[in-house]
Amino acid sequence: MKTESNNHNASFPVRNSFRFQLLAILIGLIISSTGLLVCANSGLKTKPHEKTKWVGTWATAPQLVEPHNMPPEPGLSNNSIRQVVCVSIGGERVRVRFSNEFSESPVTMKTVQIAVSIEGSAIDESSVKELEFNGKHEVTMQPGEAITSDPLTFDLKPRMEVAVTIYFCETSPDVTGHPGSRTTSYLISGNNISEDADFSDAIKTDHWYVINGIDVEALKSAAAVAIIGNSITDGRGSGTNKQNRWPDILSQRLLENEETKEVAVLNMGIGGNCVLRGGLGPTALKRFGRDILKQHGVCWLIIMEGVNDLGGARSKEMAELVAKGLIEAYKTMIDEAHAQGIKVYGGTITPIMKSFYYTDYREVARNTVNEWIRTSGRFDAVVDFDKAIRNPEDNLTIFPEYQSGDYLHPNETGYIMMGKSIDLSLFEQDL
Repeated sequence: MKTESNNHNASFPVRNSFRFQLLAILIGLIISSTGLLVCANSGLKTKPHEKTKWVGTWATAPQLVEPHNMPPEPGLSNNSIRQVVCVSIGGERVRVRFSNEFSESPVTMKTVQIAVSIEGSAIDESSVKELEFNGKHEVTMQPGEAITSDPLTFDLKPRMEVAVTIYFCETSPDVTGHPGSRTTSYLISGNNISEDADFSDAIKTDHWYVINGIDVEALKSAAAVAIIGNSITDGRGSGTNKQNRWPDILSQRLLENEETKEVAVLNMGIGGNCVLRGGLGPTALKRFGRDILKQHGVCWLIIMEGVNDLGGARSKEMAELVAKGLIEAYKTMIDEAHAQGIKVYGGTITPIMKSFYYTDYREVARNTVNEWIRTSGRFDAVVDFDKAIRNPEDNLTIFPEYQSGDYLHPNETGYIMMGKSIDLSLFEQDL
């Protein structure tokens, strides 16, 4: 008995090891077959057998709206506003995010609807759906708060223009929004939230207020690229209501390419924004966590920001410090994104010669930053916007046919060239 017992104990670890190896192989096969994608916060703790996840399909960077960009009369309180946005990828279920993060008073939305936008203020009445928040139609956002609606069924097509109509109760005197919408919103007195409400006589304003993002329930293979930038990313110089900023051009190309048709684009540009200090809105460093890392389904990031920092440098010494500061800031954003499994692509700063920002020392600083972006090896890839739109006969300036008149911001053709310069293979997923 003693010998048999010893033989039995000796064989037990061998069989156990075999079982553990077999279990590890089976787990590996399960993970491979489900195509799990490791990147930024997907928004859901997706189980292996589930086929979908939440991915941002549209977003805009919130900020405190400046006095000259505030809602026109009659204002938001006790009135209705219809705002149009253009999504990137589609799906059958959506949820919408709203922000009161920069306001000092509560904002109450009594009713919120989403519908397919047809043209101008018109909507497809058959598509109207009313949003709920924890099962209720009315919701109040406290100061500093952002909220997301309950998911609802909605037939969202790629690049569809969607109208979000809000009937407000009391709102804050200071407003959270995004002034650089390049898209017309429609404001009308009172409660005009019915399915057949006519907004044709509404007051028009080219700004967004309170709306912040749309997530779509997409296939596991879907993902998003987020872009942090300034007015050149936000689209100054693009066409109002044309949805032709360079991120829009990128989105269209991704959808048309079989290998990238499930990649969403999130434009988190703010006009006048800086990376380090000053400028409009929170600096890129301060807003990076919310505007990039907390978006859903992000697997790639493009950083295209820094020209406003350089433009604020008042001396050669300051310009040198700004260049060093930008490089350190890029390193910080790269490290934080990499920690969440996000690949980071560096966008070079476009030409400033002939613009109101040009000085010799700012140009030296721009070249210092661009050289680091191109050669440091810290980025996963480089998107050379500078090369894409500069004049081949004068590398210090934007090609004349690509600039909007100030030799700083591209025009519609310039944005097309920027969008077309991006290698789509950078967004092919290795599942």
